[in-house]
Amino acid sequence: MRYAAVVGLVGIVAAAVAAPPPEAPSGFDNKSNGMVDEAIHQADLKTFDEVEALDDGLGPLYNAQSCRECHQSPVSGATSQVTELRVGHRGPDGRFQEPRIPIARGTVIIAGRTLVNDRAVCPNGQFPDTEIQERVPLTETIRTTRVSLNLLGDGFVEAVADRTLIELAGRQPGESRGRIHGHAIFVPILEAPGRTGIGRFGWKDQQASLLSFSGDAYLNEMGITSRLFPDEVTALCNTAQEPNNRPGSDGLEDIDHFTRFMRAAKAPPRDAVLAATPSAVRGSQVFDSIGCAICHVRSLTTAPAGTKINGGTFTIPAVLGGKTFHPFSDFLLHDVGTGDGIVIAAQEHYGPKMRTISWKNLSIQDLQDTANRIRTAPLWGVRMQTRLMHDGASLTFRDAILRHKGEAGEVTERYQRLSHQQKEDLFQFLSSL
Repeated sequence: MRYAAVVGLVGIVAAAVAAPPPEAPSGFDNKSNGMVDEAIHQADLKTFDEVEALDDGLGPLYNAQSCRECHQSPVSGATSQVTELRVGHRGPDGRFQEPRIPIARGTVIIAGRTLVNDRAVCPNGQFPDTEIQERVPLTETIRTTRVSLNLLGDGFVEAVADRTLIELAGRQPGESRGRIHGHAIFVPILEAPGRTGIGRFGWKDQQASLLSFSGDAYLNEMGITSRLFPDEVTALCNTAQEPNNRPGSDGLEDIDHFTRFMRAAKAPPRDAVLAATPSAVRGSQVFDSIGCAICHVRSLTTAPAGTKINGGTFTIPAVLGGKTFHPFSDFLLHDVGTGDGIVIAAQEHYGPKMRTISWKNLSIQDLQDTANRIRTAPLWGVRMQTRLMHDGASLTFRDAILRHKGEAGEVTERYQRLSHQQKEDLFQFLSSL
């Protein structure tokens, strides 16, 4: 009896150890994933959706008046078809050079960034003779657009351990006969000066934390300064107090609300009806068999609850810790023949003072080497996108697949050898994501 009891106990323990991590909540409903209560989440959503005005510090150069403007299909925080414009050129040594954009009839030069803002706040009634709209000079021959990214589920992405992404990159050559090798790069964590993390947000993996990502977007997409990005791109036509955004009665700035909204957002859900069809089930097998899943990784698991990340500034809560989610991405940088030639502009994404700080593990060469590398596009929620790839230039799954060259060239060749039915099954599977 004692032996049987011991065996039974061991079996129970083994089963508990072998139990898979719980699934991350998913849904297109703008409801909290449980990290905060619903009232707080809806308040953060309201801040995310808020339309900014001149009195709030909008501009002087900007692309959008709210976060929702670029992230809302089908709900706030999701993807969109909105694009931004980036440019640059190669210098005499062949290396990428950031653009110099003249404004104010050529009297002021915007430098230190690759983004070209589509909108400006003046000329206006207060500054009728001040012309600051950016336009691309003939010198900037490297040009690309980039589609706005889905943000839903990014709280789980942030909670993935750096080591997990580094190990993913290390395994890929062995899974692809040396053809595929994702790059994990360390980037500054702005809320923890001197500390870095593995980049995972943005098309170039230029940010590792959602708070840094929020501050970056608030300045560069809306022109609103914060404690992380206190310096305007230009002082022309600027009338708002600096930094534009200050803590509210709860002690939080807008970037804190944006960050909490993203951390508490559910992951994009599958189309369960389509996913269950025989065609989509077969397509899922095709997806794996031709090698798509080497980069478009089906499942990742977050670090345990209680783990400190982002230079010790954030502790992973229970709702985000130890969860499995399905992004269909490795969040690594790859050269698949679609790189846009644009590198990470350090001043733009980390502020003009970043070079005065010693950042652990940061390699400026790694930033330069991003020219022809792009983050693996997460495919969760891809059925909501009408324009695919980083530049939105591919309109069908077939178009997007055929653009994959370089590291993915062998995978594309396998796709081309599929039968018509296998290709249709693959498209059905992708349409369920």
